[in-house]
Amino acid sequence: MTPLQIVTILIIPLCGTVLGSASALLFGESTASKMQKTLLGFASGVMVAAAVWSLLIPAIEFSEQSGGIGWLPASVGFLCGMAFMLLLDHFTPHLHLDSDTPEGLPSSLGRSTMLMLAVTLHNIPEGMAVGVVVAGTLSGQADLGVAAAVALAAGMALQNIPEGAIISLPLRAQGASRAKSFGYGALSGIVEPLSAAVTILLVEQLVGIFPYLLAAAAGAMIYVVIEELIPESHQDKHSNIPTIGFAIGFVIMMVLDTALG
Repeated sequence: MTPLQIVTILIIPLCGTVLGSASALLFGESTASKMQKTLLGFASGVMVAAAVWSLLIPAIEFSEQSGGIGWLPASVGFLCGMAFMLLLDHFTPHLHLDSDTPEGLPSSLGRSTMLMLAVTLHNIPEGMAVGVVVAGTLSGQADLGVAAAVALAAGMALQNIPEGAIISLPLRAQGASRAKSFGYGALSGIVEPLSAAVTILLVEQLVGIFPYLLAAAAGAMIYVVIEELIPESHQDKHSNIPTIGFAIGFVIMMVLDTALG
């Protein structure tokens, strides 16, 4: 994998966030408020499929190929990833959609900033996931290749389109300008290539625990889905639309991973 390929793979998910944030430039306030639940369901489906096919299954297979117990690092890493996100969620000031009560440590940050921080927390495990797969491809630690890394990055980009919209559309629905709504949405995605780059550096130093890192990224992603995305997508009386969105997102990511990975 060349340096250009690495940079391209790390940037692909950010492009999805920017593209999703651009929805604030196209839609008015009333339309924006109607799209949020469908996009949340779609994002949830992509993340669950990516956690299983791109992270947990490779973690189990790599451990077994190394002569270890396949389920052990997957289980331990998964729980560690969940715990990591729980700590971030507990200490980082942030605000979720349709909520007036901030979470995390007390802060004087504005509503828009805390909304952006909420989605920024979502992007950290996605960056971790891409970084771990890229690192595994570079080091040859697992049966992964450039295609697998591209498939995961493309899946995260698809998932980030609604996540970018999840930031920009609520702001637009609340009366913020198109430019401000787009800017906050786009900025929330910058943490993803940064967390991917940090993860790559860490994996190079922690070669022996590669399957644990894969599973940890999966655990972090599932935490976001269970704790944030699914509850927010089903706050309305009619939950069929986000459920359909989940199914579509899940199938698209599953096909991407099995066809390209």
